[in-house]
Amino acid sequence: MSDNPDENATVTESSVVVQRSPRYFRFMLAGAILFAIVALILTFAFPENPTYDRGAVFGFLLAIGVAVGVTIGAVVALLVDRSTTRRARTVTADRLTVHPEDPEEAVADGDPSEIDGASDTRKSIEE
Repeated sequence: MSDNPDENATVTESSVVVQRSPRYFRFMLAGAILFAIVALILTFAFPENPTYDRGAVFGFLLAIGVAVGVTIGAVVALLVDRSTTRRARTVTADRLTVHPEDPEEAVADGDPSEIDGASDTRKSIEE
């Protein structure tokens, strides 16, 4: 609140739901990294194919693995979000609304510079 006595402030109470939610991007990134490591392990776990070299096999497995990892990470994040919704709680919050003085009344009283509260700034510039 300001020190201006001409401002009217009202406080209203309302109930809000507070819950934690996961960061979806982090879950999807973790899934992509995990499946990229799995793709690397699978590339060197089996003997080399005469048709494709290890780089091509790793590229194929990486593309598929990252897509699957991102999808599984998103599904896990959705499941975590669903489980945290059950633990949501309702709290009471105060909302402060400040209603300044009517601008028409300020102009009618005399100095229009006081409408936006910049009277001190304008006086210092004029000096």
